[in-house]
Amino acid sequence: MCSIFAGYPAPQVAAELVDVLRRHGVDMPPDLASEPDPLEVLRRTGATGDHGVTRAIEDALCASERRAVETAEPTPYGREVIVAARQTGMQVAVVSNNSAGAVSAYLAAHRLAAYVSPVVGRAYADPDRMKPNPEPILQAVRAIGQPASRCVLIGDSNSDIEGAKASGVRVIGYANRPIKVERFQSVGADVVITSMGEIAGILPDVEW
Repeated sequence: MCSIFAGYPAPQVAAELVDVLRRHGVDMPPDLASEPDPLEVLRRTGATGDHGVTRAIEDALCASERRAVETAEPTPYGREVIVAARQTGMQVAVVSNNSAGAVSAYLAAHRLAAYVSPVVGRAYADPDRMKPNPEPILQAVRAIGQPASRCVLIGDSNSDIEGAKASGVRVIGYANRPIKVERFQSVGADVVITSMGEIAGILPDVEW
């Protein structure tokens, strides 16, 4: 749908989360102190079992994501796919490892909120439930009211592909970088595309 950290880089967000850990007196290994992925900082914090610190990181990350929405970069043809899918009668859900609040803010800012329901975001301060855990995908499947076999997830990460396979939905790997094409094929994507335009172009002819 978008590159949420396009204008507020993920490594900067991760560094700010590391600063939160320092303020809480967390003794960090060097690899965590230099971790560029904010979601990985959250995952590793959650793995410590310190729920208070995990909630602090979750709250900081949610605030950063809401700020990042203001400069997020829309995925080319992402809007066209969402609108065309709804016009064919399909239901469109978002399942994200980002917070639901950030996703909903993005949809509202880009006049897409009316086309998407439900929005399933990251479980609060419980990073073990993020994709590739299939639970958020299955939550969306239940909300849509269709069998998993009738649903398709479009994802741009290994966790999307693995979560979809575990939940029983079909999965299209969106390889927004060339290196991802072979990677997505190796982890079991049903189809791999390099542009969302490939989907936007065929949706008007799909019978649902």
